[in-house]
Amino acid sequence: MQKKTIWYIILFIILAEFSVGDNRITSMLRHPLETVMMLAVLLIGLTVHEFAHAWMADRLGDPNPRLAGRVSLNPLVHLDPFGTLLIVLTGFGWGKPVQFDPYNLTNPDKDGAVIAAAGPISNIILAIVSALSLRFIPLGISLGPVGQFLFLMFQYNINLAVFNLIPIYPLDGHHILRAFLDAPTRQRYDIFNRSIGMYLALISMLPLIGGRSLVSLIMTPAINFAYMLFMSL
Repeated sequence: MQKKTIWYIILFIILAEFSVGDNRITSMLRHPLETVMMLAVLLIGLTVHEFAHAWMADRLGDPNPRLAGRVSLNPLVHLDPFGTLLIVLTGFGWGKPVQFDPYNLTNPDKDGAVIAAAGPISNIILAIVSALSLRFIPLGISLGPVGQFLFLMFQYNINLAVFNLIPIYPLDGHHILRAFLDAPTRQRYDIFNRSIGMYLALISMLPLIGGRSLVSLIMTPAINFAYMLFMSL
């Protein structure tokens, strides 16, 4: 997809967000401290997510992520301008994809799925650590900025994990699903995703259904279940 087309879609998303009365952007402007915390949490979550992809690919035998400098916790090497902006505007997006060569892997399909799953798993681990920290820190601290930060860390990492597990190109769920398809179906699936997969992903993020996106409607039950599960730890 051409970058110009992506920017047009992002502009449409911005206009759609402002058309909703109580939208995400105005909420961010009303709560600057929470916005700063949210951006810090997103930076941490995205960085760890992409690092996990790169580290797993490196462990499974592909040197390309390390050669590209992606086996690193430096946020600057993992940010994608389009995906990061979408996360800020809509709560959904992506980091800079980690490129790996399947021919360097022992079992390209299986190992590719493991590499894809490493990202969401890293976010789930961050969410669990945050939930446990909230449970065991003193009440006074948990009600202050530290507690707010830990809750945002929990919340956004759950969101990132669930979102990336949706089987839509180019999300991680797409690569995981692909590993379970037979060869002819996988070939048709790849052709479909190369042609309109990215458009489908972006359209699914538009707030078109009562001010909510299709992705949001899909994610909400899974996220609510995760909240109940992890906050009861």
